[in-house]
Amino acid sequence: MRKLEDHFCFLMYVTSRAIQRAYQPELAAQAITYPQYLVLVLLSEQPALTVKAIGHWLDLSTGTVTPLLKRMDQDGLVSRHRSEADERQVKVAITAAGRAKRAAISDLPETLVDKAQLSDEEWATMTKLVHKLMTNLK
Repeated sequence: MRKLEDHFCFLMYVTSRAIQRAYQPELAAQAITYPQYLVLVLLSEQPALTVKAIGHWLDLSTGTVTPLLKRMDQDGLVSRHRSEADERQVKVAITAAGRAKRAAISDLPETLVDKAQLSDEEWATMTKLVHKLMTNLK
């Protein structure tokens, strides 16, 4: 039987939590959570997405995404509106305030790269392999 530290899933779990802790000071300074940060990143890349699409991208249920987006809407970071083509769909777009907040924390990935102490080649290889793993497991 494998020891806990030999379980890849455990290593990914602890690493994910460590990344969120590394990001926490900058996120707290901007008064946003890690999931809100991910939404801002996603919506800066795509002009408008449905709640369902955001959930798909972030691998979160609609029941988790809806309250997250509601709070972001109340904070003025995103706008939500019913689709004219299909009123069952709610479309979400980033606001100017959301773009400003996204710009203020645009260096978060560099924080991670610096703390990781990996060479450019190691970083590229790891990113490629983790992306392949994520894609294959979905």
